[in-house]
Amino acid sequence: MTRVLMLEAAGPEAYAVASAAAASDIEIHAVTTAEAFTAYPDDLRSRLAGHLFADLSRPDQALRDVVDHARHIGIDGVLTTNEFLTPLVARISAALGLPGNDPDLADAARDKVAMAASFHREGVTTPRSRVVHLSDALLPGVDCPPFPCVVKPVDGAGSSGVTVVMNRREAREALRALRGRTGMYGTPSTPLALIQEYVTGVEYSVESMTQAGRNTHLCVTRKTVTGGARRVEVGHGLPASLQDGSADLVHEEVSRAIRAVGIRNGPSHAEVVLSPRGDRCVVLEIGARIGAGHIGVLIHHALGIDPWRACLDLALGRPAALASTRRRYATARFITSPRAGRLRLLAGLPERAPDVPVVRVRRQVGSIVAAPEDNTARIASFAVVGSDEGSVNRRAEEILAAIRVEVDPLPHEPPGPT
Repeated sequence: MTRVLMLEAAGPEAYAVASAAAASDIEIHAVTTAEAFTAYPDDLRSRLAGHLFADLSRPDQALRDVVDHARHIGIDGVLTTNEFLTPLVARISAALGLPGNDPDLADAARDKVAMAASFHREGVTTPRSRVVHLSDALLPGVDCPPFPCVVKPVDGAGSSGVTVVMNRREAREALRALRGRTGMYGTPSTPLALIQEYVTGVEYSVESMTQAGRNTHLCVTRKTVTGGARRVEVGHGLPASLQDGSADLVHEEVSRAIRAVGIRNGPSHAEVVLSPRGDRCVVLEIGARIGAGHIGVLIHHALGIDPWRACLDLALGRPAALASTRRRYATARFITSPRAGRLRLLAGLPERAPDVPVVRVRRQVGSIVAAPEDNTARIASFAVVGSDEGSVNRRAEEILAAIRVEVDPLPHEPPGPT
């Protein structure tokens, strides 16, 4: 029996990998924490052949424990869909002699300071950045690039803590807000932050698979992002149409970024900005994981590629089926709360159908919802698939127009629009 170790099986992407494994007679053994495991739904637990509780807040100890466990049960591949755990996966794979990413560069796909340094060494076009220690955030002399610029935590994800600032006062406030943050699994967040050049243009992501250092760029995804100081992704659509010259430019920059952070065997999700004329591609960051936000679902429905099975094959060192077998278009849309408060009404969501393969409710009526400041503010989502971009986007907009969201303010908050 082929056995794959998956670090943290929570979340829709991990569930999809576990489902693909079950359909392929591959055992999935999860590494998680006792606390996280209690929230696993029964359907997910039924797909797991076993599990190990590890202290993921202590990566060095977790590395030893997981490697011992993997050797004991005979593991053939290691993977994760959790960006926070990609450095640990690289080191576990290396210790076991299994396909994986460069363990010496593993932190560069997670730590934004290490990433910026690696990008610079490889000549990746990336925003100018300045590293700031948060203990200096109160000082009036903190240097900034020309405004507007972007303040971001070094170890964040999902746009958490990322702020577009227009002046020094806003920059200092954004830096202050990053102090005392807690990382995943309760680890203290790094005391560093980045102040980064704001790059104008159209935002995309690039979904790629790399095997033995050879890249296959599956597609480019067009992103719809809100404006204002706190940007939230509210839509993904793929495959994005780029002119040949622009597409080549994007792929070349992303290939350099993949090499820079040591991705050798596995998926990657790169965030880029393409200039309005399509003649300059800037790589904002890259993760050694499959794209979240239903991107895997969109790839499957639009292109006919099974990205979750591909992740398994790459972890096992097997040839992955990465050629497109369909020419369709798919989009995902995310519904956010207009403000923080208690969700009173969520109505008008569509029923699942052949052209609406995904409808997901993330927050139930009565629950506390956050203001739209990062991707955790999503309360529901859906996906639409069809023959062409225009018809798919029109259908998605019709669905959005029918959805109603009402939020009651919390007792300490002033009333506002719902």
